[in-house]
Amino acid sequence: MIEIKAPNKIPETSQIKIFLAGSIEMGIAEEWQEKVAKQLENEDIIILNPRRDNWDNSWTQSKDNPKFREQVEWELDSLAKSDYIILYLDPKTKSPISLLELGLHAKSGKLLIVCPEGFWRKGNVDIVSEKYGFPQFDSLDSLLDHLIKLIRK
Repeated sequence: MIEIKAPNKIPETSQIKIFLAGSIEMGIAEEWQEKVAKQLENEDIIILNPRRDNWDNSWTQSKDNPKFREQVEWELDSLAKSDYIILYLDPKTKSPISLLELGLHAKSGKLLIVCPEGFWRKGNVDIVSEKYGFPQFDSLDSLLDHLIKLIRK
């Protein structure tokens, strides 16, 4: 497994690429991305992780801010280049960007979602999942078991 964090270059390779979408609110959201990387460390894949090591909360979230634009464009490019998108919605968060990503990729066939009870918009997520036929899982572990079967085919 190779892990590429934002804003590092995404390699042009045939390896399976998995984007880690989902709750990322610093200090609130569970750091679930580390768990995913650990469980997939022996697989021949590339993980695209938006959790940037040098993120600065003081950055203005404006299209005119070059660092913010770099992050958002990296995420959009990574989502487009990924083969699978893991979307984990932590019930302690609102995760508006994750919900945006869900909407953008609902029809892509790439989504694998964990949306636990208690997430503030679980009903919306459940209905979109049913309508567009992407799988939801009760836990990150069950999602990863399913994903490992997919990537080993």
